Amino acid sequence: MSVDEMEKRIVRYGDLVPCRTAFIDAHTPGSDRKENFTIIGGGVSEAADQHVHIKETPGFNIGAAGQPPKCRNSLHTHRTAEVFFVLSGRWRFFWGNDGTDGEVTLTEGDVINIPTGIFRGFENIGTDYGMIMAVLGGDDAGGGVIWAPQVIEDAKDHGLVLGENGVLYDSNKGAHLPAGIEPMRVLDEDDMALFPKVTTAMFVPRFVARYLDMMALADHQPVTVIGQDGMLIDQPGFTLEFLSAGSVDNTAYSTDRHEILMVMRGHWQVTWAGGQTVLAPGDVFAIPPGIERRLQVAMSGEASLFRVCDTDDEAGPTMNFFSDNRPHQ
Repeated sequence: MSVDEMEKRIVRYGDLVPCRTAFIDAHTPGSDRKENFTIIGGGVSEAADQHVHIKETPGFNIGAAGQPPKCRNSLHTHRTAEVFFVLSGRWRFFWGNDGTDGEVTLTEGDVINIPTGIFRGFENIGTDYGMIMAVLGGDDAGGGVIWAPQVIEDAKDHGLVLGENGVLYDSNKGAHLPAGIEPMRVLDEDDMALFPKVTTAMFVPRFVARYLDMMALADHQPVTVIGQDGMLIDQPGFTLEFLSAGSVDNTAYSTDRHEILMVMRGHWQVTWAGGQTVLAPGDVFAIPPGIERRLQVAMSGEASLFRVCDTDDEAGPTMNFFSDNRPHQ
């Protein structure tokens, strides 16, 4: 495959196109400055103007969220997996029906795998603009977000209504629900009572992996973070591996799976028959099946990246972590 063909499969961090109207809380104070990025696949954006860098999906979606200090993403839950790693900044993740059941602080390189059936949100608690990268289960992640009732009510007070068709309508711009389209159903008290209460002590050991721990384990070989015998439990329709400079030896390899490389730190050189490229922090490279390539660190110093591959697992809630009675719309 030529360099030009492969370059079309690389999304450079500096080329990312943000959307500031992606979700129902786009006008809600405290959440109105966040930026959403859809890198691979359609993502979960509710806005028609969301830019998609690579439309082909490999069994999962890749996205990102960028937020200035003190900006938060409102409480929501997903029908499919949602896995984040912190590219930059310091972030507080919180969960529960009102966001107070538990919380954990993540710093650069840390991973959090948030299971389905739990309301979650996150906030940049650092001093600078921060970015978290996301892997979302399934080829079609659209329509997979369920908002907490208070989020929908707050949004309505600021002119935004989400239709049952999954589309946002902004009355500030003269838009209203079309004839025949009802507002998205709001979960009632009985629905909310079905969601489990999960403490920090229950959550963190099973769903958070720390960067320094992964670096130590990746001294001689890649570390499986999510997947069979991985550090974190789940079967979300993809595997997540962590690689450091000690994990690779420039040996040629190929796979029948889609492989997505997401650089955390350092510069990485990827070589294939027909060309090569160098990836920098925040770059995402979607390598199709059957391409023989070599992977090595391009410069001295600390280097790390995440590698995501599709699997034959279902993309939905394949494991019931905390409750047998979680609601599904």
